[in-house]
This record gives sequence, structure tokens and C-alpha cells, in this order.
Amino acid sequence: MLILASGSPRRKELLSLITDEFEVLVSGCDEFIPEGTPAEKVPAILAEQKALAVAKLRPEDTVIGSDTVVVLNDEIFGKPKDKEHAHAMLKALSGKKHFVYTGVAVAENDKVRSFVQKTEVEFYELSDETIDKYIETLEPMDKAGAYGIQGKGSVLVKGIVGDYFNVMGLPVAETARFLGFV
Repeated sequence: MLILASGSPRRKELLSLITDEFEVLVSGCDEFIPEGTPAEKVPAILAEQKALAVAKLRPEDTVIGSDTVVVLNDEIFGKPKDKEHAHAMLKALSGKKHFVYTGVAVAENDKVRSFVQKTEVEFYELSDETIDKYIETLEPMDKAGAYGIQGKGSVLVKGIVGDYFNVMGLPVAETARFLGFV
């Protein structure tokens, strides 16, 4: 059985584009990033930790873990702590290009393998009023980088280079190939 080690409704939706034959089991593991880890390597490390934590509970199954980070100038933008933090993130991203990295890890037979997908995202120049209006929707509060490209945050995005689904949290085409579905 394929197990998705994530409670993200977006990842569940995206994995269902590949297969309907999976279960969800949230890892709940403590995430640890070694000091000095380059930002682009962080998502794979976290994805591996999540996949391995669930694989310990379900060793006979194939477990997929995933993690997404937004990076601007080597700084990781995680989920905002509050509305002020969300505003600061969106202001920093305003009018700039940044990168979204999603790590995908597959644990099976006591082994884990992973990859990282990178997508470049460019934002329009955003006024404080636009930022505040978006934050009031509460959409940014549970998203890396304080925006969701698939929702109301789509109006902030000038363009992307790379996999759209990667920005949502799971690069569908590469994941399907990595799992051997394609």
C-alpha cells in the first residue's frame, strides 16, 4: 500500500492525480535541519524524515513524504507565525523572483530515496493594501511563503518557470515517474 505521510489537503489532491490507491498517515515527527544546510537541500531532508517516521510504523508499505520551502536570497520562508509575519514575507517577495523547492522522499524496504524539484516564481509589485486584503482571506496563514498559487494568491503571481504543481506542494509528473507509475 502507498502511504502519504502528510496531512496537507493539497498533497492528497495532487497525489490522487497519480493514483487513488493510497492512505494518509501524518508523520508527526520532530523536524531537524543540520546547521549550515543549503536552503535547496532542506525539503529533501524534511521529506525523508517524514517518510522514515511513518515507514517505522508501516514497514511493509511504500511511504511518500514531502516538504516545500520558498526561498528568496538563500532565506527560507516557511509558514507565517501571524498576520504581521505574513505581511513581511509578502512584502519581501513583492516585485521579485524567488524559488520554490519541494522535496519528495519514498521510503520502502528500509531504504529512502528522494529528489528536489525547483520552480521559479515571480511576483507582481504588491501594494500594502493588496497584501493586507490577501491576508484578510486567511489563505496565507498555512502556506510556505505566505501564499497559495492555486487560490486567491494566484493574483500575486506574474509568472513561473517550472512545475506549477511543485509550487502547490507536490511535483506531480516527476513524482509519478519517481514512483514508477509512468
